[in-house]
Amino acid sequence: MVAMTSDTSPTPTSTPFAAAVIGVGARAHLAKNVEQFGGSVVAAVDPDPRTASATADLFGDIPLLPDIDALLRDFSALDGAIVASPDDTHAAIAIQLLEAGVPVYLEKPLAITTADCDRVLATAHRTGTKLYVGHNMRHMHVVRLMKEIIDRGEIGEVKAIWCRHFVGTGGDFYFKDWHADRSRAGSLLLQKGAHDLDVMQWLAGSASREVTGMGDLMIYGQVTDRRDNSDRRMRDWYSTDNWPPLTQTELNPVVDVEDISMMLARLDSGAFISYQQCHFTPDYWRNYTVIGTEGRLENFGDGEGGEVRVWNKRSGFLEHGHVQYPIVGDANGHGDADVLTVGEFVEFVRNGTPTDTSPLSARDAVAAGVAGAESIRSGSRPVHVPEIAPDVRSYFERNQTSE
Repeated sequence: MVAMTSDTSPTPTSTPFAAAVIGVGARAHLAKNVEQFGGSVVAAVDPDPRTASATADLFGDIPLLPDIDALLRDFSALDGAIVASPDDTHAAIAIQLLEAGVPVYLEKPLAITTADCDRVLATAHRTGTKLYVGHNMRHMHVVRLMKEIIDRGEIGEVKAIWCRHFVGTGGDFYFKDWHADRSRAGSLLLQKGAHDLDVMQWLAGSASREVTGMGDLMIYGQVTDRRDNSDRRMRDWYSTDNWPPLTQTELNPVVDVEDISMMLARLDSGAFISYQQCHFTPDYWRNYTVIGTEGRLENFGDGEGGEVRVWNKRSGFLEHGHVQYPIVGDANGHGDADVLTVGEFVEFVRNGTPTDTSPLSARDAVAAGVAGAESIRSGSRPVHVPEIAPDVRSYFERNQTSE
């Protein structure tokens, strides 16, 4: 086991931590990180028996159970469950585990509707069972570096944040399985955008209240080669040779989520955010621009080797800004952050340690994404984002968050 902070490597402790993983799909490997904290995955849950080989490959000789009922019957002393199942199952699974007193690590997004998010939070509030939502980007160095720069006052008070997300892997990641079906995923503005919406709202220290969106199924709706891929997993079809996007094959039978989305939001603080997401770009990375009352920052690259640049004096075009901060870590995406989020969850369960991720903010990210999709699908009509119940907000602020 380990004691750690969000910016340090694990250090051993002796407290056991028995975890279950719910859903043996693309994100199931996340649960293996409990081993770095002295824990172990003792059971897996997936209704598809064809995941048995993947379960064995990831976790060794552990039971694969068909549902949460079987898990709760056979394992009465779990220290926690890591839920990595499809998004539309998150709320029901989390609520059942919370009701049973099992601490939950719930992969983002928290749920695919604001109402379901509120049901999950209300259950955690009522039962007192610990809930953690895996917004791992809060532990990516590029995000923490930007927040540190903002918190030091280097650009003044945040007034606007822009994010461009180039999702070069979009065709493989999101259009060959359930992610392409809005009845399962809601929208990719929610499923994929929840990361960035959470980051922007964290950097601004405020939540979205009014949202306007525009988007379309511009490319992948033209691809007529379709296949039910439920017998496969993303690793079976992913290839960088799947290019250009219109040459993709074997897309999901239902493709009705947008492949390009843009949204604007006004935050409670009065600041603005702008988010653009495209799933048919050749490159895959995020670019944030944060503008404050005394300067601005922007990241170039979002992993090892990139940098965050700060402009804090008047100038014309100045490619590298006035100050440059190197991005360290996350050389292969958010794998490093995955370790840190699991470690934060384990320490939260063991010791009640405050967390840098927040169920409240996770709900706010979903609510903003849901509002954005609603606006897109209603002719860009502005949509108001409902607030969290005050008693629920107070509970999580008092018992969990370090903000």
